Amino acid sequence: MKQLLTALCLLGVITASAQDSLYTAKDFTAENLFSSNIEGPAFDKNGNLYVVNFGQDGTVGAIAKDGTGEIFVTLPEGSIANSIQFSRKGGEMFLADFKGHKVLKVDMKSKKISTYLHNPAFNQPNDLCISKKDHLYASDPNWKDGTGKLWIILKGGRPFPLADSLGTTNGIELSPDEKVLYFNESVQRKVWKYDVAENGSISNKKLFAVFPDFGLDGMKCDKAGNLYITRYGKGTIVVLSPAGDQIREIPLKGKSCSNLVFGGEDGKTVFVTMQDRKCIEMFRVEIAGKGY
Repeated sequence: MKQLLTALCLLGVITASAQDSLYTAKDFTAENLFSSNIEGPAFDKNGNLYVVNFGQDGTVGAIAKDGTGEIFVTLPEGSIANSIQFSRKGGEMFLADFKGHKVLKVDMKSKKISTYLHNPAFNQPNDLCISKKDHLYASDPNWKDGTGKLWIILKGGRPFPLADSLGTTNGIELSPDEKVLYFNESVQRKVWKYDVAENGSISNKKLFAVFPDFGLDGMKCDKAGNLYITRYGKGTIVVLSPAGDQIREIPLKGKSCSNLVFGGEDGKTVFVTMQDRKCIEMFRVEIAGKGY
């Protein structure tokens, strides 16, 4: 009996310890491994992590499971990427090139870099999300004027404007069922949502959340449809339910969190790019990301 009680106590300690480790940020990489424009973390279908601006601007880094990294590709001169997305089959990497006003495409086997889309009407493409049909949605802020646009880029690199005369559009994400498109306005500190039709068009814009201070940057959904939002300058990730209610706010070690991605073997580790520390932090969660 004593042995059983001891075992149960030990189990309780282990369970509590595991629970306490949830939502607790720690370093995944060393500091200063990236430039101050570290952004756009994304996993390919094989579970490999890629992050832009490794070591210096204009690169894409491949980050190993132990937090070390190396340059995967160096972009053409004059290009700096801000976001990464992969095609559904995984053979192509798409990059939002905010400096070159393009979306670049990288062949994952040959590492050949090409222009998927050059659009003179872009302000500076900032963040991307991708649908199951390989339609890219792009935020397109004009930081100087505090305005922005939204675009859909159909397969083959065909751009169509979705919305104009918005605030400073930044983070963008589809719900797990792809029936809702979320985007935020960094300067205005607002999160909005649209209904998404079968053809990818959007309608019925609604205000989803408003924050009184600090900025907003990248966003990702978990499998339950909860929205994780980076609070740039505050150094937290806020989690909102599909109804817009705040579930929790997760403190980070740094303050300038630019984007995040779900990963790990079970999809329950969140990796966050930190521009002030030039590194990646991570924490564990209870619900896996929407792609797992």
